[in-house]
Amino acid sequence: MSQRIKGQEIEVVMIVDGQPRDSLNFARSLEFTYKTELKSEGYLGETSKRFDTIFNGIEGALSFHFDSPEVFNIIRFIVEKARRRTPGTRFNIKSTFNYPSGVRARILIPDVEFGELPIKFSSREDYGEFNLSIGATEARVLPI
Repeated sequence: MSQRIKGQEIEVVMIVDGQPRDSLNFARSLEFTYKTELKSEGYLGETSKRFDTIFNGIEGALSFHFDSPEVFNIIRFIVEKARRRTPGTRFNIKSTFNYPSGVRARILIPDVEFGELPIKFSSREDYGEFNLSIGATEARVLPI
């Protein structure tokens, strides 16, 4: 049996101030990248360069369909945090990857910050979309 997983085996939960937000449990897509930078330097008397890697945090994107008006509360929380009106507000994203063998891997992206918040209704037939670009210092792999 294949151990590969599809999107249907992934759960994404946004947590605002320690509380899971049910309104954003229906992600269409999730993408995150561990941002690393490769550095190299050549020195006199050496025949090849030396390499180092620098970790530059996490960047990613989430996409949702509108399922509830609660989405606008999430937008309000994000904007008010960006305006420094609610300085204690924290956003975390937890993803659970459920493998066919029954093993689950969980990744927590704590203290997420956000870029632009586009809302899109493409046509009469298309569902409304809400997209988030995210950035964070780290993504923790939680114990299995």
